[in-house]
Amino acid sequence: MRQQNKSPSLAMNLATAALYLALSTTISLAQETEAIVPQSPADIEEIQKYCSNITDNAADARYAIQAKELSELRAQVDQRVKALEEKRKEYEVWLQRRNEFIGKAQDSLVDIISKMKPDAAAAQMALIGDEAAAALLLKLKPRTSSVILNEMPPEKSAQLARVIVGAQSVGQSGRKARAAGQIQ
Repeated sequence: MRQQNKSPSLAMNLATAALYLALSTTISLAQETEAIVPQSPADIEEIQKYCSNITDNAADARYAIQAKELSELRAQVDQRVKALEEKRKEYEVWLQRRNEFIGKAQDSLVDIISKMKPDAAAAQMALIGDEAAAALLLKLKPRTSSVILNEMPPEKSAQLARVIVGAQSVGQSGRKARAAGQIQ
């Protein structure tokens, strides 16, 4: 029990010491501040002259810092643009390779389908997408395409015919628009 009674008095002593320290520090700072405050108008003029003299130097220093930061940012942007250009070139090469591969694959697929029996080719083409099947039919000889379409279910062959006609009408309307633009 004695320790509990001593703890509040110890806490009180510590709080009192902290308060005393804070007050003494505040008083000493106030006394130092009074010593800095100019006492005469001549002192005020001197302070104003000093401030106006260093204003230009400070502005120049800020400008130099900002110019340096801008040049660093410009270098970073240039570096990023260069990296993006390199990536763009890589993608162009990749896209060209991809398109060449697709062209070769389509040609090979056209050859394969043209050598298949019409009923087997029709079954295979009925399972692939309409646009791909229509593109393959357009690349085949007309006689082979007609036999394959004949072997397909009527709904599927009609759908493929619509895709082919739609593709041709879009191509023709584009040609007509270009021709009209050339006439005007």
